[in-house]
Parts: sequence; C-alpha cells; structure tokens
Amino acid sequence: MTKRSDPIVFIVDDEEAVRGSIEMLVRSLSLRAETFATAQEFLDDFDAAQPGCIVLDVRMPGMSGLELQEELAAMGATIPIIFITAHGDVPMAVSALKGGAMDFIQKPFRDQDLIDKIQAALGQDAEARTSLADRERSKARIALLTPREREVMELVVAGRANKVIAADLGLSERTVEIHRARVMAKMVAESLPHLVQMVLLVRNED
Repeated sequence: MTKRSDPIVFIVDDEEAVRGSIEMLVRSLSLRAETFATAQEFLDDFDAAQPGCIVLDVRMPGMSGLELQEELAAMGATIPIIFITAHGDVPMAVSALKGGAMDFIQKPFRDQDLIDKIQAALGQDAEARTSLADRERSKARIALLTPREREVMELVVAGRANKVIAADLGLSERTVEIHRARVMAKMVAESLPHLVQMVLLVRNED
C-alpha cells in the first residue's frame, strides 16, 4: 500500500515515448512514477506535501519547463528538478540551474546517468523535508516557553554561565538553574549542543 510519504518521480515531457521509457526505468528501481504530457497538467495536480522529484523537459508546447520552474519557485515549492535537454538547450539548462534546478541531463542519455541523478534528487528532497520538520518541531517547542524561560535560553545558547545569567536578569543562581532545567525539558534537548542546534535551526529560517 502506497502513502503520501513514499516519494514519486514526476515525469513531465510532451513526447509519449520519452515519458514511457523514463517511467519504465523509474519503476524498475521499485519507485513510484507519474507522468504528465504538459507542464500545466502537472501544475494542476501538484501537491507540495508530496515527496519526490521532477524529471522535466525544457521545451514543451504551452508552458515550458523553465516557466514551470518559475511557477513552482513563486509558490515556494522546493521539490528538486532534473531538466532533460537537447544539445541546443544547454545554455537554457545552465540558466535553470541558476534558478534553483538540481541538475540537467542531455539527450540522448544513459539510463544509469539518469538513475544517479534521480536518486540524488530524492535524497536531497528527503533531507530538506527532514530539516523542515525538525525546524517546525523546534519552533513549536520554543512557543511553549515562558518569556523568562526564553530569556534564559537565549543567554544559555550565547554561552553565558548561570552566574552571569543570574546577574544579567537580576535572579538567583538557583532560579536560573530551575529555568534552565525547564527549558531543556520543554525543548526535549538531550544536551546543551542539542539545544543550540535547535535554536540555530529556527534562527536560520529568519
């Protein structure tokens, strides 16, 4: 039984033969594949929550692959894109890389080359989604802290000793220790480095 967490390789190409051959290749790896004849057809069906990657033709009737890339970027979508290009499209593909595409592959291509790029793209997508989930979890935990606990946490993360924090906030060292322990518990931090890592992850989003 498949579920949304199973990655899908989306194949977007106006040539039926190309779509079919890439779909067979993807399925031979025991991966899910979905094909689309136009960029608009893919866009209409797109779900940002679905893990995966896109194998995308550069030149297509109607919306081009580059225009689809721009549409996805405008939506804030981060799904990795592998462009399929003809020889004359290489400058366009390089432009696509600057626009955030993961890679491109030139026709005709070796099956193994495409397989390697697809597996790298799926790995990148999984890593990005894990990082996003970790960040959201850390943000939710920080939201549970009281204003005073947040003050203490910021000073702890800055490397201040309990004695210094107590002096800065006009508290006793014992009170700082209690707040610090509550911060560690609410953040589910296994250690000080783990707490720092979580706080930096949230800060990096800003």
